[in-house]
Amino acid sequence: MPLLDSLIGPITSIIDKIIPDKEARAKAKLELLKLEGTHELQSIEARLSAIVAEANSKDPWTSRARPSFLYVMYVLLLWALPMGILAAFNPSAAKEIGAGMNAYLGGLPEPLYALFGTGYLGYTAARQWGKVKGTDR
Repeated sequence: MPLLDSLIGPITSIIDKIIPDKEARAKAKLELLKLEGTHELQSIEARLSAIVAEANSKDPWTSRARPSFLYVMYVLLLWALPMGILAAFNPSAAKEIGAGMNAYLGGLPEPLYALFGTGYLGYTAARQWGKVKGTDR
């Protein structure tokens, strides 16, 4: 349970930051402690350890998969900057490009968005675990 021990501290500090009510915060921490010995928490630990093992892989394709996916998402978000400039000079062209991008993104299957969210959260958890362990900077 070393992974679990290293996660309890960061999770409780997150609880402290996001739950302002002292009573609700105490209740959330109690629920976390109740989960500690349950099968549900053991399955969460197993999934996180798989993510960490994948992130620490020496295979460059495996270890770079999540960051590469994030870079693609960042490029999509940063595309708004040149579109804003285009809109200043040719609003109709920017509107048509935006409508085309909306149609394309709307056509992507919902599981792909779920995969992105899972990958992003998994990568973040793996990085946090590596920082707590001392292997990542």
